[in-house]
Amino acid sequence: MSQWSQVQQLEIKFLEQVDQFYDDNFPMEIRHLLAQWIESQDWEAASNNEAMATILLQNLLIQVDEQLDRVSQEKNLLLIHNLKRIRKLLQGKYHGNPMHIAVIISNCLREERRILAAASMPVQGPLEKSLQNSVVSERQRNVEHKVSAIKNSAQMTDQDVKYLEDLQEEFDFRYKTIQSLEQSDKNSVLIKQEMLALQAMLNTLDYKRKEVLSKIGRVIHEIDMLMSNMLTEELLDWKRRQQIACIGGPLHGGLDQLQNCFTLLAESLFQVRRQLEKLDELLTRLTYDGDPIPVQRPQLLEKVNFLLYNLFRNSFVVERQPCMPTHPQRPMVLKTLIQFTVKLRLLIKLPELNYQIRVKATIDKNVSTVSNRRFVLCGTHVKAMNMDESANGSLSVEFRHLQPKEMKSSAGSKGNEGPHMVTEELHSISFETQVCLYGLTINLETSSLPVVMISNVSQLPNAWASIIWYNLSTNDPQNLSFFNNPPAATLSQLLEVLSWQFSSYVGRGLNSEQLNMLAEKLMGQQVSYNDYQLSWAKFCKEHLPGKSFTFWVWLEAILDLIKKHILPLWIDGYVMGFVSKEKERILLKDKTPGTFLLRFSESNLGGITFTWVDQLENGDVTFHSVEPYNKGRLSALPFADILRDYKVIMADNVPENPLKYLYPDIPKDKAFGKHYSCQPNEVSKPSDGGGKGYVPSVFIPVSKM
Repeated sequence: MSQWSQVQQLEIKFLEQVDQFYDDNFPMEIRHLLAQWIESQDWEAASNNEAMATILLQNLLIQVDEQLDRVSQEKNLLLIHNLKRIRKLLQGKYHGNPMHIAVIISNCLREERRILAAASMPVQGPLEKSLQNSVVSERQRNVEHKVSAIKNSAQMTDQDVKYLEDLQEEFDFRYKTIQSLEQSDKNSVLIKQEMLALQAMLNTLDYKRKEVLSKIGRVIHEIDMLMSNMLTEELLDWKRRQQIACIGGPLHGGLDQLQNCFTLLAESLFQVRRQLEKLDELLTRLTYDGDPIPVQRPQLLEKVNFLLYNLFRNSFVVERQPCMPTHPQRPMVLKTLIQFTVKLRLLIKLPELNYQIRVKATIDKNVSTVSNRRFVLCGTHVKAMNMDESANGSLSVEFRHLQPKEMKSSAGSKGNEGPHMVTEELHSISFETQVCLYGLTINLETSSLPVVMISNVSQLPNAWASIIWYNLSTNDPQNLSFFNNPPAATLSQLLEVLSWQFSSYVGRGLNSEQLNMLAEKLMGQQVSYNDYQLSWAKFCKEHLPGKSFTFWVWLEAILDLIKKHILPLWIDGYVMGFVSKEKERILLKDKTPGTFLLRFSESNLGGITFTWVDQLENGDVTFHSVEPYNKGRLSALPFADILRDYKVIMADNVPENPLKYLYPDIPKDKAFGKHYSCQPNEVSKPSDGGGKGYVPSVFIPVSKM
């Protein structure tokens, strides 16, 4: 069954999550019509390879054209219209940046896998539950409603200012008309009546000035309250969701909604600023005793400028955290002299700013780290923000050719740093720019989440463990001394994140039984892990009992094994994997002889084995496990073929395959048949080939009992 077919069978609450990440960047119609073709392409590899991405985009458009031909024959007018629109949209958006659609499709497929994994879990994890809080959703709606109301109020005040201007012009004309009369004419009854009317008009002007200033003050107060409370919370929530997404959690959305809110508020503040400038202009033409404008306007203008400064400073965000294209699922781990990408966005999208803001990137600016290691950034580290590179037209900039380079230390302490010291060092990529707009000059700064710098790819697993622990444990975006005293993590949250490592990296998360086994391995006994606190040392620094490696190194080796050698079997759910020897025997003891299961080795890094149950002549049950297969042996022979061809030589020297049923009772060929590299009867006969008269040979894994 295709992944998309599985998605369509989900409950409505999960389908709503799927609906959230399909939009015009990658329409759901295309996902539906081209499901099998899309799933058969390597979008993840294409997201880091422009030539491959270009070919895939061309092939995608060809597939859309073929669908167009098909629906044209069926005369489905609505679908024809939609497909033509989508084809034009895809070609226009991604012709100049084909890797972007590869990133989008790769992320969509990954998020589908995560949702499928979450749907198979009996209970939603604590972190994911907190991210989908109904209170948060209600606040998002309230923010959008208040921003819209503020925009309307600012526009209504524009009309009041225009009325005030018209009223003052009429007063000015009538007053100057009287002033131009001869002195004798000014004493007439009509003129005296006109003077009384002018006084009433001046009173009205005074009232309207006070009213306009009061309305402007209310708009400013509403913006101030919204920025200080709900909008700040929304931005902090988005940043927290980004942290969680970086370590494999749900894809974080909501930045476009935040951009809309920030932009509307900026437009409203600039509108209020123009209204205050108009009042200043009116003041130069007419003032009087008790005039409210010279008293109130300076304070209101100062408050508006203050809010604009804060709004712009908060709007400068890192949209996509630093990441090496070679390791897209290990963000914030950077290797010296290897390029990484990072994307920034200004949430205030004003056309006047297009190509006017130049952003400079630096590393460890004004920061002292825990070691003497210092770095500089090589490559293009100054670029202009623009609205042309992003598919959604946001005001952003993407650095694609930055490389960290380690500076030579005169102290020579580099050689004294152990592997854990290096991978526990946190560094910061900083960005600065300046906005000049309507007489305002605003300096902006922001920073990436802490990154770990490595000089050898062998350090990547421990570096990634540091990134996981930091972003799981704190929402502080810049605590570079975090590992001086790392806090413990709640075991239930850690297990949820570990499941995300599997769903994001190898396409299928862990179920409750698999997580229970990991909990037992971490704690050394069966525990109720809901509130248990686990130390950083236990997770990544202390060796497992009786082993020469840590828990994390063991788990990372399993991830690598799945990714490179048994990925289809894992995605199909046929690898139980995380089960202890004791539990294994409990599961198999009452099963039909020949029933087997697949589990990861606890004593060998990156090893997988299988155990089957057999019955002796006296009725006793016996269990057999093979020596674990590691990546070296699996590189020579696919694991599915090993399961098909495995033989045991018994006492009578007759080899036979003891593997009959995958636990609990699935016929072996039904489970793994589609993954066999070839069927046994497809092996060529001696006369067919084996050139020069040689008999073709095949590898058959054999054990001797």
